[in-house]
Amino acid sequence: MRKTLIYIAAATIGFYGCKKHEDVFDKSPDKRVNEALATYQSALTASQYGWKGLIYPAGLEGGVVAFYFKFNETNRVEMFSDFDSASAVTPMTASYRLKALQQPALLFDTYSYVHVLADPDAAVNGGSYGAGLISDFEFAIDGITGDSIKLTGRFNKSKAVLVKATQQEMQSYYDKKYSNRIFNNISKYLTYFKRLVVGGSQYEIQVNQLTRTITFTWVDADGVIHTYTTGYYYTPDGIALSPAFSDGKTTISSLNNISWNANTTTLSFSVNGTASSIIGSAQPIKVDLDAPMRWWQYAVSQGGYWISPEGFHVNGVDDAYGITKTANFYFLTYWPKRGVSGNITYDLLGSVKLVNNSLSLPYGFGYRQPNFSSDGRVTFPYLGQLGTIPTADSIPVAKTRIQFSDASGYYLIRLDSTTYDMVSAKDGKAWINWQF
Repeated sequence: MRKTLIYIAAATIGFYGCKKHEDVFDKSPDKRVNEALATYQSALTASQYGWKGLIYPAGLEGGVVAFYFKFNETNRVEMFSDFDSASAVTPMTASYRLKALQQPALLFDTYSYVHVLADPDAAVNGGSYGAGLISDFEFAIDGITGDSIKLTGRFNKSKAVLVKATQQEMQSYYDKKYSNRIFNNISKYLTYFKRLVVGGSQYEIQVNQLTRTITFTWVDADGVIHTYTTGYYYTPDGIALSPAFSDGKTTISSLNNISWNANTTTLSFSVNGTASSIIGSAQPIKVDLDAPMRWWQYAVSQGGYWISPEGFHVNGVDDAYGITKTANFYFLTYWPKRGVSGNITYDLLGSVKLVNNSLSLPYGFGYRQPNFSSDGRVTFPYLGQLGTIPTADSIPVAKTRIQFSDASGYYLIRLDSTTYDMVSAKDGKAWINWQF
């Protein structure tokens, strides 16, 4: 009798459970998916003025590339891209599909500006060989919120968003107003340090044009240094930041009405309606007093050395002394406590060369242990030459030694635990990148 009651109870529970299940899922999975795809298709094609698109390739480390898309009902999409000046003004038509792939997905299924970011040929997009910018051209649709559609790349998880465009935004693309690249003059500043002045506030900025990012550094009322990195993309009259920068008092979402004065090397623009500019500076906004010692001590504690693949950048010129053009050059190295000479433990600056598939250090210069000044500079007391320098290498090597030994010294700017920029304290117009 007890078993019979249990079976009846179980059957009753099963009946009501099934009934409830049927009430909730009154449509088949295929039907629900097809309805979702139809909803997204309608949304894409119904936007009268098309869509602004932002793609954040995983390989750009916070950078962003802007697009314009106009989808039609025959699975064709016309697009622009601000990836370069040509794609910003030249429309391209490609095909797209909406497809159920575990979840609804938007696929750009013929080669287009979207594919350029993911192209494995580094010559196409400046990324890495075999991976490009680690971007996507197939996106899972995460949902629609207001006038926006959020997307996630199916393979590399690149984030993307589509936002309904206004008539003016659409017309600006077709009128070729997105050819504006005035902000690129930021590369013409001779000083490493650059200040963005907004009203009574100043921010030190570092612009990486390869990754399309801007790093803001500022000092709060308590003297504490803060940094924030965001991506930027081009607009008809300047750039926009994504996401916007805020220090808690001032929010900067764009630089508008931008202009360039070559005579004064100054970018001018408006921020939130206020006239602003970027000016060069010989010093950081706040000197990291302990950075030189940390940089030097890191290599000592690791028993290793710092390398620079490119040598010194001076007065706007990369590899200003031509060190990378010397025979078989592989990298420049600075090796703290490399050896002992005359009872003096010396640091070594030298050119590592690749000869017969083997690395060698045929010559270099010895330095006493650096002097670390109380104002955050480091200087390198010259000790003497090691090895024989070939005549063909003599001029680039001598210029590099003289620059390295400059009595004004250097500031060390920490980019991460194993990467520093060493910047001339004399005028901020010479620097070298060190990697561990």
